[in-house]
Amino acid sequence: MAKRVTYSGRVQGVGFRATAAAIASDHAVQGWVRNLSDDRVELLVDGPPEAVEAFLNAVRTEMARYIRGEESVECEAGERLEGFNVRY
Repeated sequence: MAKRVTYSGRVQGVGFRATAAAIASDHAVQGWVRNLSDDRVELLVDGPPEAVEAFLNAVRTEMARYIRGEESVECEAGERLEGFNVRY
């Protein structure tokens, strides 16, 4: 299961990407996270459905004070993913 998620709010400059990558190391997921030019953060995560949901819940919980909006859509990963990386 793959999901592409965009977060809005005060999500840049607060360690969001590093936090997401650290959280991913505790879950059986792979993917990436990056800043967007419109001040949102985009995340692609792939893995077993329960691992993806647990990871996204952990990100949501850890970064709740910064997130004002979240849009999520199931998708195909569309690329070969290894590990979880911060993209620049």
